[in-house]
Amino acid sequence: MTLTPESKKALLLAAIDEKKATDVKVLSLEGKTLIADWFIVCTGNSRIHIRAIADGALEKMKEAGIKGIRCEGYEQGTWVLIDFDEVVVHIFDQEERERYSIEDLWEKMRQVEQPVEPVEV
Repeated sequence: MTLTPESKKALLLAAIDEKKATDVKVLSLEGKTLIADWFIVCTGNSRIHIRAIADGALEKMKEAGIKGIRCEGYEQGTWVLIDFDEVVVHIFDQEERERYSIEDLWEKMRQVEQPVEPVEV
């Protein structure tokens, strides 16, 4: 079964909501980078909560038949990154989220974007 990026995003948002993640943000990266079309960023209030959110997302996608999932940071439990190809989920504790400020980083990137002028050689 193949899911569209929109379907993946909807399933992941439902899974994250079920596990009571807080401060959920969805960042559209479509046409901005090859990394992904969407980032979902959320916060958990403890390492156990962060792992529960990650487990919920992983379980929901496996049930949908999504394979080849990459997950980083699960053992540390302060920033878990789960890559579902077009949709990447970032689950932070509050301190790591403030430190890396991923939403601000991508917002600044959008502000810097300018058309590239051809260069004559």
